[in-house]
Amino acid sequence: MRILADENIPLASIQALRAEGHDVLAASESMAGGNDREILARAGAEQRILVTFDKDFGALAFKHLVSAPAGIVLLRFVPVTPEEPAAVLVDLLCDLELGFSGKFTVVDRESVRQRSLQSEGKGG
Repeated sequence: MRILADENIPLASIQALRAEGHDVLAASESMAGGNDREILARAGAEQRILVTFDKDFGALAFKHLVSAPAGIVLLRFVPVTPEEPAAVLVDLLCDLELGFSGKFTVVDRESVRQRSLQSEGKGG
């Protein structure tokens, strides 16, 4: 999977995702200090799934109609270890019933919720 890891994703998780064979662009390595709109635009331009702990990306994608990436995964838990975000994401990627493309996915310890990024009357 093509992923753009926001600056708040631990380096250990980025490395673990890469070790699993995922194409991970880390904002901390290539866009340090970039604002949320720039990160969202880069994810969209490169058709990457954005993985973040930052709730602001939902507002940007839905309320402010900023162009969306291939998908957004919002992690809503405090990691116990720096590798935990990667472990959670790898487990989700193994779930054949879940698709991340075109979806805003919220992941917490008890559930996974998804909604389409194309909803909310975009395009006008």
